[in-house]
Amino acid sequence: MKTAVIISDTHGNMPKITSLYGIFEECDYIVHLGDTSGDGARIKKDFPGKTILINGNCDPVKLGENETILSIENVRIFATHGHLYSAKTTLTKLYMRGKEENCGLILYGHTHLAREEEIDGVTLINPGNLSRYSQNSYCYLVISGDKITSKIVVV
Repeated sequence: MKTAVIISDTHGNMPKITSLYGIFEECDYIVHLGDTSGDGARIKKDFPGKTILINGNCDPVKLGENETILSIENVRIFATHGHLYSAKTTLTKLYMRGKEENCGLILYGHTHLAREEEIDGVTLINPGNLSRYSQNSYCYLVISGDKITSKIVVV
């Protein structure tokens, strides 16, 4: 069993991020889905070896990749910010890309709205945002074998 904290769209809100450090210490992975405004570098420095950074549309300095495929336990995961896949208007492009990569889980951000749904056996999760501008949330993810359990946590 592995655990992950999925965050996105923090936009430099370090007080909110540091409030999650206890959870970051205990989890196996931290996945930041972009728009870090530099705070991603701090997370990666403080939690090396477990932090995965994805570039967002508001990241002037590219700290990670635009997208990546992760394998945790027996689950293939497609992770991206979402802006390159029109996530604010449709999930079809995200779903098709994840399906093309044989992924059972798709993680994306960009919209600032927490959302979880399933399309044809593929789970899509947006953890929401940790910015200063709206309701804050993240996703706590547990993967055991090929089973995914997720919880959107409002903070």
